[in-house]
Amino acid sequence: MFNSITGIVTAKNPKLLYLENNGIEWEINVPDSNLEMIGSVGSETKIYTWLLHTDVLMSLYGFSSVQERSVFLDLLKVDGVGPKGALKIMSSVSSSRLMEVLEKGDLEMLEKIPGIGKKTAGKMMLALKGKIKISESEGSKNSGFSNGFSDVINSLAAMGYDKKIVEQQVSLLLEELQSSPGFSEKSQKEKEDIIFRRAIVGLS
Repeated sequence: MFNSITGIVTAKNPKLLYLENNGIEWEINVPDSNLEMIGSVGSETKIYTWLLHTDVLMSLYGFSSVQERSVFLDLLKVDGVGPKGALKIMSSVSSSRLMEVLEKGDLEMLEKIPGIGKKTAGKMMLALKGKIKISESEGSKNSGFSNGFSDVINSLAAMGYDKKIVEQQVSLLLEELQSSPGFSEKSQKEKEDIIFRRAIVGLS
Protein backbone atom coordinates (compact mmCIF):
# COMPACT_ATOMS: atom_id res chain seq x y z
CA MET A 1 0.00 0.00 0.00
CA PHE A 2 1.51 3.34 -1.00
CA ASN A 3 1.04 6.48 1.09
CA SER A 4 1.49 9.20 -1.51
CA ILE A 5 2.38 10.03 -5.11
CA THR A 6 4.51 12.95 -6.23
CA GLY A 7 4.28 14.04 -9.84
CA ILE A 8 3.34 16.69 -12.38
CA VAL A 9 -0.27 17.83 -12.58
CA THR A 10 -1.42 17.23 -16.16
CA ALA A 11 -5.14 18.05 -15.79
CA LYS A 12 -7.74 19.07 -13.22
CA ASN A 13 -11.44 18.32 -13.69
CA PRO A 14 -14.34 18.31 -11.23
CA LYS A 15 -13.49 15.67 -8.60
CA LEU A 16 -10.63 14.37 -10.76
CA LEU A 17 -6.90 14.99 -10.89
CA TYR A 18 -4.44 13.62 -13.44
CA LEU A 19 -0.88 13.25 -12.22
CA GLU A 20 2.14 12.03 -14.23
CA ASN A 21 4.84 10.11 -12.39
CA ASN A 22 7.71 8.37 -14.19
CA GLY A 23 5.81 8.13 -17.46
CA ILE A 24 2.59 6.88 -15.86
CA GLU A 25 -0.44 9.18 -15.72
CA TRP A 26 -2.65 8.49 -12.72
CA GLU A 27 -6.37 9.25 -12.61
CA ILE A 28 -7.14 10.21 -9.02
CA ASN A 29 -10.50 10.98 -7.42
CA VAL A 30 -10.02 14.20 -5.45
CA PRO A 31 -12.63 16.29 -3.58
CA ASP A 32 -13.22 19.66 -5.25
CA SER A 33 -12.31 21.38 -1.97
CA ASN A 34 -8.88 19.71 -2.15
CA LEU A 35 -8.36 20.52 -5.83
CA GLU A 36 -8.19 24.18 -4.84
CA MET A 37 -5.26 23.36 -2.55
CA ILE A 38 -3.28 21.60 -5.27
CA GLY A 39 -0.92 23.34 -7.64
CA SER A 40 -1.91 24.36 -11.14
CA VAL A 41 -1.45 22.25 -14.28
CA GLY A 42 2.25 21.81 -14.99
CA SER A 43 3.37 22.10 -11.38
CA GLU A 44 4.79 19.33 -9.22
CA THR A 45 2.64 18.28 -6.30
CA LYS A 46 2.37 15.57 -3.66
CA ILE A 47 -0.93 13.74 -3.24
CA TYR A 48 -1.77 11.56 -0.23
CA THR A 49 -3.64 8.52 -1.44
CA TRP A 50 -6.16 5.85 -0.50
CA LEU A 51 -6.79 2.85 -2.74
CA LEU A 52 -10.18 1.19 -3.17
CA HIS A 53 -9.63 -2.35 -4.46
CA THR A 54 -12.46 -4.83 -4.97
CA ASP A 55 -12.96 -7.88 -7.20
CA VAL A 56 -14.37 -5.67 -9.97
CA LEU A 57 -12.92 -2.23 -9.30
CA MET A 58 -9.69 -0.45 -8.51
CA SER A 59 -10.00 3.28 -7.82
CA LEU A 60 -7.48 5.73 -6.40
CA TYR A 61 -8.49 8.61 -4.13
CA GLY A 62 -6.19 11.52 -3.38
CA PHE A 63 -5.96 14.38 -0.91
CA SER A 64 -3.89 17.51 -0.41
CA SER A 65 -2.72 16.46 3.06
CA VAL A 66 -2.69 13.62 5.56
CA GLN A 67 -5.33 15.47 7.59
CA GLU A 68 -7.69 15.75 4.62
CA ARG A 69 -7.32 12.04 4.00
CA SER A 70 -8.10 11.38 7.67
CA VAL A 71 -11.36 13.33 7.33
CA PHE A 72 -12.27 11.16 4.34
CA LEU A 73 -11.53 7.99 6.30
CA ASP A 74 -13.58 9.28 9.23
CA LEU A 75 -16.53 9.82 6.90
CA LEU A 76 -16.24 6.22 5.72
CA LYS A 77 -16.90 5.12 9.31
CA VAL A 78 -20.42 6.55 9.09
CA ASP A 79 -22.99 3.89 8.25
CA GLY A 80 -24.25 4.45 4.73
CA VAL A 81 -21.38 6.68 3.56
CA GLY A 82 -19.13 5.08 0.94
CA PRO A 83 -16.13 6.50 -0.94
CA LYS A 84 -18.27 8.28 -3.55
CA GLY A 85 -20.49 9.74 -0.85
CA ALA A 86 -17.52 10.94 1.20
CA LEU A 87 -16.01 12.49 -1.93
CA LYS A 88 -19.26 14.35 -2.65
CA ILE A 89 -19.50 15.65 0.92
CA MET A 90 -15.90 16.88 0.92
CA SER A 91 -16.45 18.48 -2.49
CA SER A 92 -19.37 20.47 -1.10
CA VAL A 93 -17.81 21.77 2.11
CA SER A 94 -14.32 22.35 3.50
CA SER A 95 -13.13 20.08 6.29
CA SER A 96 -12.88 23.02 8.69
CA ARG A 97 -16.48 24.02 7.97
CA LEU A 98 -17.68 20.43 8.37
CA MET A 99 -15.88 20.19 11.70
CA GLU A 100 -17.45 23.47 12.82
CA VAL A 101 -20.97 22.26 11.96
CA LEU A 102 -20.40 18.97 13.78
CA GLU A 103 -18.95 20.65 16.86
CA LYS A 104 -21.92 23.00 17.08
CA GLY A 105 -24.30 20.06 16.75
CA ASP A 106 -26.07 21.96 13.96
CA LEU A 107 -28.11 19.11 12.51
CA GLU A 108 -30.18 21.41 10.29
CA MET A 109 -27.10 22.90 8.66
CA LEU A 110 -25.54 19.45 8.26
CA GLU A 111 -28.62 18.23 6.39
CA LYS A 112 -28.22 21.06 3.86
CA ILE A 113 -24.77 19.91 2.76
CA PRO A 114 -25.04 18.12 -0.64
CA GLY A 115 -24.57 14.38 -0.20
CA ILE A 116 -26.03 14.38 3.31
CA GLY A 117 -29.69 13.68 3.95
CA LYS A 118 -31.59 13.81 7.23
CA LYS A 119 -30.87 10.18 8.06
CA THR A 120 -27.16 10.39 7.25
CA ALA A 121 -26.82 13.70 9.13
CA GLY A 122 -28.02 12.03 12.32
CA LYS A 123 -25.58 9.15 11.89
CA MET A 124 -22.72 11.55 11.21
CA MET A 125 -23.50 13.57 14.30
CA LEU A 126 -23.40 10.45 16.46
CA ALA A 127 -20.29 8.99 14.83
CA LEU A 128 -18.12 12.05 14.27
CA LYS A 129 -18.98 14.87 16.67
CA GLY A 130 -15.83 15.72 18.57
CA LYS A 131 -13.75 13.20 16.63
CA ILE A 132 -12.64 15.06 13.49
CA LYS A 133 -9.53 17.00 14.43
CA ILE A 134 -7.33 19.15 12.21
CA SER A 135 -4.48 21.41 13.18
CA GLU A 136 -4.86 25.19 13.09
CA SER A 137 -2.50 25.46 10.14
CA GLU A 138 -4.32 22.68 8.32
CA GLY A 139 -7.60 24.36 9.08
CA SER A 140 -6.37 27.37 7.20
CA LYS A 141 -5.57 25.19 4.22
CA ASN A 142 -8.94 23.51 4.39
CA SER A 143 -10.60 26.89 4.31
CA GLY A 144 -8.97 27.48 0.98
CA PHE A 145 -5.75 29.26 1.93
CA SER A 146 -3.77 27.02 -0.37
CA ASN A 147 -0.52 27.55 -2.15
CA GLY A 148 -2.62 28.38 -5.20
CA PHE A 149 -4.24 31.39 -3.52
CA SER A 150 -1.52 32.56 -1.15
CA ASP A 151 -0.51 35.24 -3.67
CA VAL A 152 -4.05 36.64 -3.59
CA ILE A 153 -4.07 36.68 0.21
CA ASN A 154 -0.62 38.29 0.42
CA SER A 155 -1.54 40.91 -2.19
CA LEU A 156 -4.68 41.92 -0.31
CA ALA A 157 -2.78 42.00 2.99
CA ALA A 158 -0.19 44.25 1.35
CA MET A 159 -3.02 46.63 0.43
CA GLY A 160 -3.71 47.11 4.12
CA TYR A 161 -6.42 44.54 4.79
CA ASP A 162 -6.14 42.40 7.92
CA LYS A 163 -4.64 39.06 6.81
CA LYS A 164 -6.88 36.94 9.03
CA ILE A 165 -9.99 38.67 7.70
CA VAL A 166 -8.67 38.26 4.14
CA GLU A 167 -8.18 34.52 4.72
CA GLN A 168 -11.73 34.19 6.00
CA GLN A 169 -13.08 36.12 3.00
CA VAL A 170 -11.12 33.99 0.52
CA SER A 171 -12.33 30.83 2.27
CA LEU A 172 -15.97 31.91 1.99
CA LEU A 173 -15.54 32.80 -1.68
CA LEU A 174 -13.93 29.46 -2.49
CA GLU A 175 -16.73 27.53 -0.79
CA GLU A 176 -19.25 29.57 -2.78
CA LEU A 177 -17.45 29.26 -6.11
CA GLN A 178 -16.73 25.53 -5.89
CA SER A 179 -20.33 24.84 -6.81
CA SER A 180 -20.42 27.50 -9.56
CA PRO A 181 -20.62 26.05 -13.11
CA GLY A 182 -17.33 26.30 -14.96
CA PHE A 183 -15.20 27.58 -12.07
CA SER A 184 -13.16 24.38 -11.65
CA GLU A 185 -12.36 24.35 -15.39
CA LYS A 186 -10.78 27.81 -15.31
CA SER A 187 -7.02 28.27 -15.18
CA GLN A 188 -5.35 29.05 -11.88
CA LYS A 189 -4.71 32.63 -13.04
CA GLU A 190 -8.39 33.11 -13.93
CA LYS A 191 -9.44 31.74 -10.55
CA GLU A 192 -7.04 34.07 -8.75
CA ASP A 193 -8.39 37.07 -10.67
CA ILE A 194 -11.98 36.16 -9.78
CA ILE A 195 -11.16 35.62 -6.11
CA PHE A 196 -9.12 38.84 -5.96
CA ARG A 197 -11.89 41.01 -7.45
CA ARG A 198 -14.64 39.49 -5.35
CA ALA A 199 -12.56 39.64 -2.19
CA ILE A 200 -12.00 43.38 -2.62
CA VAL A 201 -15.74 43.91 -2.96
CA GLY A 202 -16.40 41.79 0.12
CA LEU A 203 -13.75 43.55 2.16
CA SER A 204 -14.80 47.06 1.18
